Amino acid sequence: MGYVNLMGLEPGDELPPLEKEPVTEVQLVRYAGASGDFNPIHTVDAVAKKAGLGGVIAHGMLVMGFAAQAVTRWVPNKNLKKLSARFLSMTRPGDVITIAGKVLTKGFQDGKGFITAGFWARDQKGEIKLEGRFEAIID
Repeated sequence: MGYVNLMGLEPGDELPPLEKEPVTEVQLVRYAGASGDFNPIHTVDAVAKKAGLGGVIAHGMLVMGFAAQAVTRWVPNKNLKKLSARFLSMTRPGDVITIAGKVLTKGFQDGKGFITAGFWARDQKGEIKLEGRFEAIID
């Protein structure tokens, strides 16, 4: 898969969305093992309900990983200079997360082209789970 042609983009242009498969409870258990985050609110429904969450919630960093996957499909890792995000709402098993983005600025700095773009992760109901920005060098 090729990256997005950043040279051809202008502020306001949208980046191609990445839609993930529905989040599963098995995925949350696997992510817990991979990340070392074994907080039972991510894997044990009774514990999450007792904590007032209404049931199991996905790890925020799993959703951040989805967003980073989208960004690195748009921009080569070597060109990515900054990536930040903030979490806005919880993700639950069954949610289908789509990451989309939009170019905010494009210009030149220190003789190199660069862009800044915003991105967001949204579920099938339109609820935004996280939003962020990245800066990248244009080759």
